[in-house]
Formats: sequence, C-alpha cells, structure tokens
Amino acid sequence: MRIATPASVDVVELAGVAARTFPLACPPSVSRANIASFVDATLSAARFAEYLGDPQRLILTASQDDRIVGYAMLIQGVGDDPNVQRAVPIRPAVELSKIYVLPDHHGSGVSTALMDAALAAVVEWGTNCMWLGVNQQNHRAQAFYKKSGFTVHGTRTFQLGDRTESDYVMVRQLGTA
Repeated sequence: MRIATPASVDVVELAGVAARTFPLACPPSVSRANIASFVDATLSAARFAEYLGDPQRLILTASQDDRIVGYAMLIQGVGDDPNVQRAVPIRPAVELSKIYVLPDHHGSGVSTALMDAALAAVVEWGTNCMWLGVNQQNHRAQAFYKKSGFTVHGTRTFQLGDRTESDYVMVRQLGTA
C-alpha cells in the first residue's frame, strides 16, 4: 500500500481503475449513460488531480507489477447531508468515499489490505470513526463492510445521472467516543 501522489501516472491510473470498477458497484438498473456521466464528472484524471491536491483527502493505492489495481479514498468529515449527519453521531469522523479493486484481483486480499490501510490512516488522524455509503442493492460490498466491522446506521440518497439511488450509511467506531 502507498499514498497516491499528484504524479500524472497515478492520476491517469486511478482514473482508469475508477472507470473500470465504478460500474461494478452500480445496480443493473443503472444505465450506461448515467454511469458514464458520473465517471466523466467525478472520476476523471482531472478530478483525481483535484482530489490529490485536497488536504482533507487521502488516496491509498494497492499495486501489482507497478500498476495500480485498487484504491481507497478517505475524506475528513461528515458533510452537510442531514441523513448522514444523523447516521454518523460520532465525531470526528472520516468518510471512506471509495474503495475499489479491479475484478481480476477480487478475492486476493487487496480489498482487505486497502481497508486495513484506510483504518490505520484514520486512527493516525486521531479520528473516532469511519463511515461510508453503499448502494442498498450492492450486497457483495455490504458483506465486505460488515466483515470489516461496519454496521448500518441509516440511509441516504445518491444522485447517479437522472436516477436517485438509495444507500445505506454504515459506520465503524474506532475508539472511545
């Protein structure tokens, strides 16, 4: 595991991994156009360059043969969504905004290693909890998060193109609140 840098190779590779993995987290009912629009607006190389310049964010990468095969993005705070505010009562908190692994590496331990590195980073920041949003239809991800110690604390909506998706807000307490 390592921390991503603003180097162009990291930015381009992260965007490539994101474009390949984000669709895997979407329900089958989401159109390709909505997925493509989200990827273009949120997961492009330009956006990753912005994310890497944001002191409130940290992107951890997993590599094989010097190629990024997965990443996790952490964002300090809870944000303004009132549903998330209610679901995440422990402060300070960090959002696990994204954790994606290329399909060829599913089941290889990469996602667990990324989660362990993310949890260690959150503890290093002196934070009491980590939270995330996961689509209510993404049962595979939910099982992974439950195995990683997260529990459902509420719900929120997530705009994906012209669709409103429903997420669970899952929380893991890391220390004494």
